[in-house]
Amino acid sequence: MISIITGDIVNSRKLSSKIWIDGFKKLLNTFGKNPMEWEIYRGDEFQLEVKNPEEALYVALQIKAYFKTMKLDVRMSIGFGDKTYKAKKISESNGTAFSRSGEVFEKLKKQKINLAINSGNKDFDLEMNLILRLCLVFMDNWLSQSAEFVQVAIINQDLSQEEIGVMLGINQAAVSRRRKRAQFDLMIETEAYFRQKIKNINS
Repeated sequence: MISIITGDIVNSRKLSSKIWIDGFKKLLNTFGKNPMEWEIYRGDEFQLEVKNPEEALYVALQIKAYFKTMKLDVRMSIGFGDKTYKAKKISESNGTAFSRSGEVFEKLKKQKINLAINSGNKDFDLEMNLILRLCLVFMDNWLSQSAEFVQVAIINQDLSQEEIGVMLGINQAAVSRRRKRAQFDLMIETEAYFRQKIKNINS
């Protein structure tokens, strides 16, 4: 089983792509190689393969935080399944992971939802999508400072607040406030719960 994230940048015209494109490519490069494992197309749409399905939500949260630091947002669907055809470009590969990601992505715009999953397991999808919708209540409202904190803290979870403060150039009290405002602990608990559930489906 692999996972495919299909996404687009919400209201991308609000900001010149010059401002976000290089940083986004750099972020995507930490997850895989272009164009076989990730691609940006039509200016503001993208697709990314996450080989380990347990990492999929973790990756999606990093992407969301990145765009939120620039006061933009991103809409993403995560499909889980297989890859039956591997092409030189991810946009030409296919399998159930691709079709499931695509199916949900088409619905997101109409439903005005920014993050959803499709694993083919109805019970799991129903439960997880409900949890994600509840999390989006605060994640969609992250201010750029909160998102900046999330960006650093999510990949440095073993660091203390003082150490994160040094990285962000702020004091420990400000780190604590941003952590609370971002509902970071709840987000991390949700991500851990997702990992456990997907592992059970996968086994």
